[in-house]
Amino acid sequence: MSEHHLLPLVDAPTPERRDAARNREALLRAAQELVERCSADAVTMDAVAAAAGVGKGTVFRRFHSREGLMAALLDHSETEWQAAVMSGPPPLGPGAEPWERLMAFGRSRLETTLLHADLIRQAGRAGTRSFAAYSFAAMHVRYLLAQLGVTGDLPLLATALMAPLEAPVLDQQVRIEGLDVDRIHAGWVDLARRIVGRRT
Repeated sequence: MSEHHLLPLVDAPTPERRDAARNREALLRAAQELVERCSADAVTMDAVAAAAGVGKGTVFRRFHSREGLMAALLDHSETEWQAAVMSGPPPLGPGAEPWERLMAFGRSRLETTLLHADLIRQAGRAGTRSFAAYSFAAMHVRYLLAQLGVTGDLPLLATALMAPLEAPVLDQQVRIEGLDVDRIHAGWVDLARRIVGRRT
């Protein structure tokens, strides 16, 4: 996997006019502030329109539905996370040893999923990230496993490492079973060690 390529999170869009891009960013900022101040539940089309100082129709024209707005917010956060993986400081970004990067990936993905769990659920797609967002993370894990000299079916091994960090699994473990997040992380590290063949 190239360390200098970000996967698009949506199908390649037609270039936006400068003013349209500014409007979109203003609406996403307003929505993000509502999420941070209240919760994802508080983000309605009316609330975003009022916070951004535009008409409700503008929000609908841009995002089509509340689910579309949530998906755009989620994609925005995923783009920032991808940038941190590809060009941010180590160990999540380049410059650290592959094992350190894998450990940083696991912790970061766990924390990011928990942070955006409500947003992921409300963005639709059965409570999961977009295909492109998931594909980027899976490619990154496969890249690190290859760097670590892991043999076997790398796509399936990467899936085994990714699954415990996704919203549906964490929902079950944290919200329903009441498992401690540190316990979940320790279990993930143990799984990674077993896959990589590393004792410490």
